[in-house]
Amino acid sequence: MTNQEILSEALSLLQQLIAIPSVSRDEAAAADLLEKVISGYGLHPQRKGNNVWVISDKWDDTKEIILLNAHIDTVKPVSTWTRSPFSPVIEEGRLYGLGSNDCGGGLVTLLQVFRELTSRPEQRYNFVYLASCEEEVSGIGGIRSVISDSPLSSLFSKSSGITAVVGEPTGMQPAIAERGLMVLDGISHGKSGHAARGEGINAIHEVLDDLLFIRDYHFEKTSPLLGDTKMQCTVINSGTQHNVVPDECRFIVDVRTNEYYTNEEVLEFLQGKLKSTLTARSTHLRSSHIPESHPLVQKCIAMGMTPFGSPTLSDQALMPIPSFKLGPGQSSRSHSADEYICISEISDAIEKYLYLLS
Repeated sequence: MTNQEILSEALSLLQQLIAIPSVSRDEAAAADLLEKVISGYGLHPQRKGNNVWVISDKWDDTKEIILLNAHIDTVKPVSTWTRSPFSPVIEEGRLYGLGSNDCGGGLVTLLQVFRELTSRPEQRYNFVYLASCEEEVSGIGGIRSVISDSPLSSLFSKSSGITAVVGEPTGMQPAIAERGLMVLDGISHGKSGHAARGEGINAIHEVLDDLLFIRDYHFEKTSPLLGDTKMQCTVINSGTQHNVVPDECRFIVDVRTNEYYTNEEVLEFLQGKLKSTLTARSTHLRSSHIPESHPLVQKCIAMGMTPFGSPTLSDQALMPIPSFKLGPGQSSRSHSADEYICISEISDAIEKYLYLLS
């Protein structure tokens, strides 16, 4: 196919997907469409839940593997949309619709690039295309289930010879590092008593030193791409009424790690420093980093791209393999009203993906 034909196919599919609501954990109809369309291309899709993938039939065990990944699901539309979020409309070179930018542009472009590259007599890599679900909520039915229990599990267990290109909107610049996320629930303990008598131990007073430590502590290792590991107390609740000394103060801490610290390390460190009881909701959303020396990253640089560190999470956080984000669109448009992607951005992505992976 010519690049123009690839673009036409990508836009047609993206418009169909926008018209199907696919909020996280409700992606079945969109996954059905993808499975049907991929079969219509003469390919052989596989599926687990609402995750759909297809493997190149020109497999050569001597070649490296490239996983092309993007997600099907969207966030819920915000109330300030001025147009229907599920009505794909092209105006002045922009395709509007929920999920057009995050991550529909990458989703359909990578699929068409997969088709083109695997149709050629010779291909440089073994290609796998994976459309994953539940990315926006890091759900257990999304890429985690594919990694742990699917025919693709063996690929994710490889320590070398495989790289993932994740089609998140990056303006087609390679995001070679990504912040991790850990949410902590904290409880400070006191002893109830009558406020007028000054009795008891005030749990709010007990937590103050911990909150100051969270605010002021500076982790030693600073990433040139992601900056410092950061933590913020974002929610705090305590007390039952004005004349009762609270015996408990509950708070939430948002932790954003750079690639030098694992979530487990940060949790253990804080548990040793704070008086409050800390519990992590999970530790699996880790920071990711691929060396700038990686051949694909070096080729991106040779193509005039600039590697950077991304503050936003993606399915990279769950991948046990080297990966980087590279996709059409802009992260600043994600999760916003009147979301759109430019036709020129998809066209540019097609050209760059094909050159990068050929």
